[in-house]
Amino acid sequence: MQIHSNFSLKKYNTFGIESKAKAFVAVHTTEELKTILEKHVNQKKFILGGGSNMLLTKDIDALVIHIDLKGKKIVKEDENNVWVESMAGENWQEFVLWTIHNDFGGLENMSLIPGNVGTTPVQNIGAYGTEIKDNFVSCNALNIDNQESRIFTNAECNFGYRESIFKNELKDKYVITSVIFKLTKKNHKINTSYGDIIKELEKNNIKKPTLIDVSNAIISIRKSKLPDPKELGNSGSFFKNPIISKTNFDKIYVLHPEMPHYVISETKVKVPAGWLIEQAGFKGKRFGDAGIHKNQALVLVNYGTATGQEILEVSKNIQNTILNKFGIFIEAEVNII
Repeated sequence: MQIHSNFSLKKYNTFGIESKAKAFVAVHTTEELKTILEKHVNQKKFILGGGSNMLLTKDIDALVIHIDLKGKKIVKEDENNVWVESMAGENWQEFVLWTIHNDFGGLENMSLIPGNVGTTPVQNIGAYGTEIKDNFVSCNALNIDNQESRIFTNAECNFGYRESIFKNELKDKYVITSVIFKLTKKNHKINTSYGDIIKELEKNNIKKPTLIDVSNAIISIRKSKLPDPKELGNSGSFFKNPIISKTNFDKIYVLHPEMPHYVISETKVKVPAGWLIEQAGFKGKRFGDAGIHKNQALVLVNYGTATGQEILEVSKNIQNTILNKFGIFIEAEVNII
């Protein structure tokens, strides 16, 4: 393992932000990770996965440890289900395609979400009616301070909407090294009810969709709406869809009866952040090299040389404008570093 000084992180974050790490090391095994953590126990550390859910606004004055653990395997199976373990450094999309090609169902609706497997539980990623928590069994994690290994069950992760224990109580306390998912081997629960999936399937004259049909439909939809980070720097959806009280929603709805919404419970309503941003006039706007994507208002982009601070300023402008216009605060989904 080689530790690099003053290391550029531009290729290690999907926004393509130029930021320097005081020190950088990539680990390829759990043993290497333990060794690095133990040797640098008193040094400030920053754990880096796929770099897809963060905005770097400054240089990192710490030892950046890039989690590059690879491997996936079946750990258990019965007649109906299979339990699959993936190491944290596996690319999420490649892992999803591997499960589909093996006819394992459950993750197909989360096709083409950027990032690595190890960070998916942290954010409880989700798309098109599914979330990680729906198939998550457990994860292995290392305590950063004492290098002790621990298994976290689904219940122990305290999953919420784009939330988990790793974003809250245990933030910066553990490094996830592998994740186990329970997937179906037959009688797959095909979920096509969300978003534009049905339209995409109908366009391709598919009446009885398979796992790969659903995955292909979602990939097509995402590609039409979302820019490829390799071509245009971005971190996917920058904001969470706000969940507000029904009392507050009723007051806003009187003024904006055209507002789309989803009833979560008797007391909570979800409002699409993308719609709010578009109504506020930001969709497709550009502020120097920082901007809002022309096809998806939820996505902030780096057109070339934008700094993290410039993108952050754009996000704050959006938040303030929507708060003033609608009385709704939209929270950033990405981690601001």
